[in-house]
Amino acid sequence: MPAAGRSAPVQERIPAPEMTLMGHLEELRSRLFKIVVAYAVASTAAWFLYEHLLRLLISPLAKLPAADQILRNGQLIYTAPTEAFLVRLKVVAFAGLILALPIILWQLWRFVTPGLHKNEKRYALPFVLVSMVLFALGVSVAFASLPKALEVLAGFAGNELVLLPKAADYLSFVLLLIVAFGVSFEFPIALLGLTIVGVLSSEKLRRFRRAAWVIILVVAAVITPTQDPITLVMMSIPLGLLFEATVVTARLMKK
Repeated sequence: MPAAGRSAPVQERIPAPEMTLMGHLEELRSRLFKIVVAYAVASTAAWFLYEHLLRLLISPLAKLPAADQILRNGQLIYTAPTEAFLVRLKVVAFAGLILALPIILWQLWRFVTPGLHKNEKRYALPFVLVSMVLFALGVSVAFASLPKALEVLAGFAGNELVLLPKAADYLSFVLLLIVAFGVSFEFPIALLGLTIVGVLSSEKLRRFRRAAWVIILVVAAVITPTQDPITLVMMSIPLGLLFEATVVTARLMKK
């Protein structure tokens, strides 16, 4: 027992041993296995939802003025026997990725978490949830801009030409547009993550505001497959507003 009037000695906290290289590789293998399983399950579900997904992806064409000429009884055409199977694989693979996205993001975050400080780890769930919301917002904006973008692009052909898209070509175009919007809407998460770990600050982001808007316009013009002004505006304005929201959020977090 300690002597009267003297406090008991404080035990030193022994830090947890750092994970070895083999431990990191084993952790990575485990996370990748869970991601693959989640993607396989989601893709299986998407296989049975294929008809509904296909109708959703074709729906922007039905809103065009010449929809009766573009679609045959509401259907797209394909010109090769193998094209139908490849189209289904493409739609299922894309939908499986979207459905499995929450688990994929969570597993990636859990792999990164051991290298973060305790106060940084608490942002895990909010980051995953916000990432999902931003991706869904990007997909929604893509669908909202698609009918007008298609109308603008089809208008360049004149009255003597009629758009008759093949299923594979049209779906590749739509899926690429959706991915471009969905991924680009994730950039606030990247900026906020850099502010949390101390690479950026709200002050630096404010000083970077003008350059950021110019970069957003350039990136939107480059990554949008349609290259039309409608899609450019529909992407650049929300991205600019998201940048401003990131600056405000970083300031509220006193970063």
